[in-house]
Amino acid sequence: MTTPGITAEPGIVVQGVRRAFGEVQAVRNITLRADAGRVTGLVGPNGSGKTTLLLMLASLLAPDAGSIRIDGVDPVTDPQAARALLGWMPDALGAWGSLTSRETLAVTARLYGMPKAAASVRAEALLAEVGLVDLGNAPARVLSRGQKQRLGLARALVHEPRVLLLDEPASGLDPQARIDLRLLLRRFAAEGRTVLVSSHILSELEEVVDDAVFLMGGVTVDPARVEAASRRARPWRVRLAGAEASDSRASVAAALQVPAESLGVDRRDVMASFASEQDAAAALRDLVAAGLEVVEFAAAQGALERTFLDLGDGRPPQAPPPPPTAGTDESEATS
Repeated sequence: MTTPGITAEPGIVVQGVRRAFGEVQAVRNITLRADAGRVTGLVGPNGSGKTTLLLMLASLLAPDAGSIRIDGVDPVTDPQAARALLGWMPDALGAWGSLTSRETLAVTARLYGMPKAAASVRAEALLAEVGLVDLGNAPARVLSRGQKQRLGLARALVHEPRVLLLDEPASGLDPQARIDLRLLLRRFAAEGRTVLVSSHILSELEEVVDDAVFLMGGVTVDPARVEAASRRARPWRVRLAGAEASDSRASVAAALQVPAESLGVDRRDVMASFASEQDAAAALRDLVAAGLEVVEFAAAQGALERTFLDLGDGRPPQAPPPPPTAGTDESEATS
């Protein structure tokens, strides 16, 4: 999903990174680059190594092999310098349950060396930014899942980091909070920050990312394979006014000059596959020219979701099993 012609400074560079937990090879060989001023999505099924990779980027795990640079800093040899650059939002808040939201942010700011008065001001600003002002005095332990996610994001932003690592940031958020999150991430990119986001909510990623990196079985999927998958035909929904799909399929097929049995039916929609957006646009012209009252014509899947599914031959791809070792059965890779 990289936009052609765009050049940017790399905020994150990962080369040939590997990490095992005993006999489980969680990360086998990951190479990626996330540029400053852009939002990069990290996409993969459970067990693909996303969280393990993020923990290494955050300097909380050391890789067994390979190299990592965060704005040119090695988080293995200089973790303090890397953490000064990083804002890390894990999937679970992990805050001090007895502290209020306001205290959580103020204490975090103090841990980054901020004076007490400045820490309090920063905490208030962040509560407003993530929509938690009314819960500033609420203990973190009583917050809902979505509210904890917002507090986790605010905590990651305390020290104005240049690089953001976000693990499932939209999990548990209500629709308005998800919209607010998208706007916030786009603003960070516009400010020149590097944003790396891991999420299973591909429709949300679709709205916000500039680039996407796909992981399967602890390995970076070859960009050429991703490109090929993204170019394959994807389904589109066609709905006619006042007609059920089972009744309108024949009319749609006649207008498109294809056999009716080649079209699918999903509730009120006829499903037709097109190889490109240009082909879809031509099909829409044919439908209208045939006098059909088209009230909906839209891709059934976003590009990220379709690519993800296509990499798994139409199914959510599962991590491939590790190479067999004599006398042992290895477990699934860690997410």
